[in-house]
Amino acid sequence: MSQYQTAGANARLKLFALLAAQGVPASEADELVAALEAGAVAGAQSEVVELDGMAPASRGALFTDGWDEGVTAVSEALVGIADRDWARRGGRSAGAAELAVHIADVRQRERTDLVRLEAFVRETVLPRTHPNTTERRRVLEALGEAGGLCTARTRNSDGDVIVCTLDAGHYDPDDEPPFKDGKPGGWHKAGASIWNDLGAACIPHAACG
Repeated sequence: MSQYQTAGANARLKLFALLAAQGVPASEADELVAALEAGAVAGAQSEVVELDGMAPASRGALFTDGWDEGVTAVSEALVGIADRDWARRGGRSAGAAELAVHIADVRQRERTDLVRLEAFVRETVLPRTHPNTTERRRVLEALGEAGGLCTARTRNSDGDVIVCTLDAGHYDPDDEPPFKDGKPGGWHKAGASIWNDLGAACIPHAACG
């Protein structure tokens, strides 16, 4: 039964979240969920009632009496559960509070995971990247620290977009680099690509200059 209890709790939280997203007041959402749950219990009670008088005749009168008494006891218990849950609907499931606690717990775990991930990236991944490389730019972008890099970009012969990996402000159109020696001077650079802003395929930078 534990799997159904877990599934029910998760479904209840999701239902509250969906209703809240649609602007349904917490009190109304709580009443709707209470009605569904009380109705489910009532449905189970109606099935139990149908077992009255269904004891195997071969087991004897004493067994039959016990069977019917058991059916009555379970039926009355289910009626009591449905009545209790419905009577407590004005906060019975503490819908809004329960959802808030759940969301806060999830967000706290997400924040903790993000802190650990950021620490790993900063302490382990970043030191392994080389300056002025695409790999380092991607790491800095993931850390939210790529604001100091040039934003110029171009397309290579394969149609791939290439973004400059040098610092913002490096560009000087008059400082033309030696061809393909890997030292772009004032021009833009990413890997083996060196370009300026005058090429037809280039998107001029906004952070340099």
